[in-house]
Amino acid sequence: MSQRAAQRVVVVGASAAGLATVEALRAAGHTGQITLVGEEAHTPYDRPPLSKHLLSGDWEPDRLALRPDDALNALDLDLRLATTAVAADITAHTVTLSDGAVLDYDALVIATGVRPRPLPGVDGHVIRTLDDALQLRSRLRPGTRVAVVGAGFLGAETAAVARSLGCRVTLVEPAPAPLSQALGDAVGNLVADLHRAHGVDLRTGVGVVSTSDGSLALSDGSSVEADLVVVAIGSLPNTEWLTGSGLTLADGVVCDHFCQAAPGVWAAGDVARWHNPLFDTTMRIEHRTNAAEQGTHVARNLLARPEDRRRFAPVPYFWSDQYGIRLQAYGYLRDHDEAVLLDADADIRRLLMGYRRGERLVGVLGVGLPPRQLRGWRAAIAGAMDWAEIGAVSDAV
Repeated sequence: MSQRAAQRVVVVGASAAGLATVEALRAAGHTGQITLVGEEAHTPYDRPPLSKHLLSGDWEPDRLALRPDDALNALDLDLRLATTAVAADITAHTVTLSDGAVLDYDALVIATGVRPRPLPGVDGHVIRTLDDALQLRSRLRPGTRVAVVGAGFLGAETAAVARSLGCRVTLVEPAPAPLSQALGDAVGNLVADLHRAHGVDLRTGVGVVSTSDGSLALSDGSSVEADLVVVAIGSLPNTEWLTGSGLTLADGVVCDHFCQAAPGVWAAGDVARWHNPLFDTTMRIEHRTNAAEQGTHVARNLLARPEDRRRFAPVPYFWSDQYGIRLQAYGYLRDHDEAVLLDADADIRRLLMGYRRGERLVGVLGVGLPPRQLRGWRAAIAGAMDWAEIGAVSDAV
């Protein structure tokens, strides 16, 4: 769809991906109407600090804003906050909002993100929004018994912050170690040791079977007494409003390698499932960097002639901070065939992992390493380096 044809653009989702999309549209010279729909009353803000800086009290909400008000005003948006999209019709080119408004569009960008996956029978805190994090922060006091269910990145970060605030923390994880299923045993064991060294009661290999009167019954017969429970067992893409729209939905909005879901319809950020030609696989990435990059890419493809569109083939990047130690990775580590420890120093909790799928390097992860030491690996992943060459690269980086 050319820039001339796409005069009316509707972007549903006012977080990092949606904001990146509208900014890139204006930067590319699009002068038509842009409507940005956001479920929350807040203007676009950054989510990763919610479970780190905001939860700990180091930051206040005003530091989370992705753009000041004057920068948003300069984008000349039809901004619809505290409003959700409830339906879309890709044949009629319309989006229906929760307030009854029906928006006509020439191009639609879906950036509705994800929501926390619930734990049946457990009424616990979740962290997805600014209000979620502030509510939880108000209850994290020294001596408070906190049970965190799920030791993925969000759960592990929450446990670390709660412990730093003097809470008595129990971290429950069905896998043998935190993050081990996705990142391998070496990383999982390091993270486990890190939490235990800081006084977290880490329960691995168990799940929650029931809850009653502040007590969680676990699958191994033990129990956890808690004043509050935090549930961090993953997320679900926000696609229900698109049921019956004519789009293909399968753990996200299914797109091609241009991030196009249907004629005139695109998706970006956590909700988008697209084919990444660099790894020759379909993926959905829930990381901040990908949201911004994909939103920008969608805007450019939306305005380009079909023959000028470019495939979205990034090397994903993510990070996590726990107890002052940063985990950061490049590549697509999920579904790897082998995880190999390339370098380690147990005394200072530092390691470098390489991940193989087939005969190529698909990812690296560093713990406690300076960013410059990992950046050299990004080019190796982007170049689909043969796994047999990994030793030479490890010596050179």
